[in-house]
Amino acid sequence: MQVEEKRSGRATRPGPVTEPPYPGIPATDDGTNMVVWVESAVTQAAGSYPITSSTNMGVEYQRLVANGQRNLWGEPVAFLETESEHSSASVCEGFALAGGRVTNFTSGQGLILMKEVLYTIAGKRLGLVFNIGARALTSQALNVHAGHDDVMGCTDVGWGMLFARNAQEAADLCLIARRAAEDSHTPFMNIQDGFLSTHTVERVLKPEEDMMREYLGHPSDKLLSLMDPYNPVMSGPVQNQDSYMKGKIAQRYYYDRVPEHLEAAMDEYHQLTGRWYDLVEPYRLEDAEYAIVGMGTLTETAMATADYVREHLGIKLGVLNITSFRPFPGARIVEALAGVAAFSVIERLDIPLGQSNPLTSEIKAAFADAMVGASGYPKVDRIPRILSGAAGLGSRDIRAGDLLAVAKNMVAAPEDVREFFVLGVKHPLALDADVDPDINPPNAFAMRGHSVGGYGAVTTLKVIAVIVGDVFGFDVQAFPKYGSEKKGLPTNTYLTVGTGKVRSHQELHQVDFVPLANASAFHLSNPLAGLSEGGVLFVQTDRETPEGLWDELPLYAKGIVKEKGIRVLGLDNTRIAREEAPTPDLVQRMQGIVLLGVFLKSTPYQQSRGITDEQLWDGVTEALRHFFGPRRGEQVVQDNLRIVKRGFNEVIEVPKEIIEADPGLSGNRG
Repeated sequence: MQVEEKRSGRATRPGPVTEPPYPGIPATDDGTNMVVWVESAVTQAAGSYPITSSTNMGVEYQRLVANGQRNLWGEPVAFLETESEHSSASVCEGFALAGGRVTNFTSGQGLILMKEVLYTIAGKRLGLVFNIGARALTSQALNVHAGHDDVMGCTDVGWGMLFARNAQEAADLCLIARRAAEDSHTPFMNIQDGFLSTHTVERVLKPEEDMMREYLGHPSDKLLSLMDPYNPVMSGPVQNQDSYMKGKIAQRYYYDRVPEHLEAAMDEYHQLTGRWYDLVEPYRLEDAEYAIVGMGTLTETAMATADYVREHLGIKLGVLNITSFRPFPGARIVEALAGVAAFSVIERLDIPLGQSNPLTSEIKAAFADAMVGASGYPKVDRIPRILSGAAGLGSRDIRAGDLLAVAKNMVAAPEDVREFFVLGVKHPLALDADVDPDINPPNAFAMRGHSVGGYGAVTTLKVIAVIVGDVFGFDVQAFPKYGSEKKGLPTNTYLTVGTGKVRSHQELHQVDFVPLANASAFHLSNPLAGLSEGGVLFVQTDRETPEGLWDELPLYAKGIVKEKGIRVLGLDNTRIAREEAPTPDLVQRMQGIVLLGVFLKSTPYQQSRGITDEQLWDGVTEALRHFFGPRRGEQVVQDNLRIVKRGFNEVIEVPKEIIEADPGLSGNRG
């Protein structure tokens, strides 16, 4: 096979920038707040209508506006909420027509509802940015979780489309998208996976205000008012047979220049921050024989899996992350993948009546262009075997074991290779995951909480993540799992703590700490499944003594505890919340925060990091202030702080003597 030299674009990843002027502000936050941090600083307004999973973006932006938010240039920021997503897009169109810098937050059906307006925004060359929490569309059922159905339903509207893999990229690409949009007079979507990124708390670097000010400049420096009576412009007229096609084809003048503007925006961002982005990002493809291709959070999981596959299976696996779906970097994709024997494209949607799913179809077309020597493409004399799969629809878990099965499928005998496959469900097309490897950083700590929606478990998870990141200085990833019903139904929360970046966006099966909101969880499932040897179990209980706590556990759980040497902790969270909550309506929600004190007491991080008690409680106070202060005031912060301290000081533990002496466990293995 022969691949000619690349003819255009950026061929290789540049070296690191030595001491970038704006390295970022260390913090711990989720994709929602990272976007709002950027947009509330650089825009003049947002038009939005709340829809899951983008709701929190609009809510937080609106809260800042209500509290008098001003942007980087001292201008008061406005929030415009209309009666539908369609109208919110029209508000943004009007604001941009008048020369303003505006944004929108939407998802799922909301994006599809506003599609009509998206065409007109592009046709009027309005360089604005919409932030999308990509979500599965209601088809055979309603789902509010991650999927790419919504954004792939809008690939023809003439917008740029960038996909973030994590909370950091959600903020960085938000700025890059706006710079490219304003420079090219082309609107952009900044896309992240709903819940899997919007609601996932991670260690991040927030762009500095001075950096954003320098990178984008004041809106009036870039944007023109098409409503200026002193410089009249005809916009959106009726055009008949003689004119419409001329205007439509003339748009190519702008679109042909979008890639160079986008790459220039990425290059300047790299020089300012040291954080590098490209239209595509190859990972370990230099010597790869096989590759996984995708967009969004799944490619981070794939990268960590590729490391495992190379080390343990000897398969030279690489990954290609597609950051830019529009403009589509066909030549860059061919260049990255031309040397492999086969690659698998994994997508978060399924369109059975198409030639292939959208990303797969476009990659196949790119290789066809390369084969026939199309201008701008590297010349190739063969096309790798192209396989495709559907996975992660509606936030269905995409596990390392699933991706390992993808690698095995590519190296199977030709007659056994499945050209189209699905992952994570039982189906004739499914690739079965026979192993599920641990791809977390070495010595990582993992927690899986079992609670009920409405008891404050999700907020507590976020507070724990912030403390672990900001106070203890670890890399962290935390996210909730709950249904669209939320309140009153089972909720799982997941937390991973590591000394290196946590790249696996998957539910946690192997964990070190399991907190239970109620001992009844033992009768719904086995919450001890996957709890490590010497791990910690916490049970919310009204029992006041270690003996009473131990008696509350069912026999099978006691057997597992004894066999694995698990520590058993307990506390009456409800009693503490009832005694400390300032109003009765807060009792239910505040009992969840007691767990923070238990977590701090039962994990070794204060000692291992050399954190004094004063430093610990100062950090806890700041974390609580971050989550509760802006909405409920300092008194609620202090109320929650007392609850955390009581959880820290009052938690009880079942001594080993009680466990070993239990007569019911004689000869019982559990």
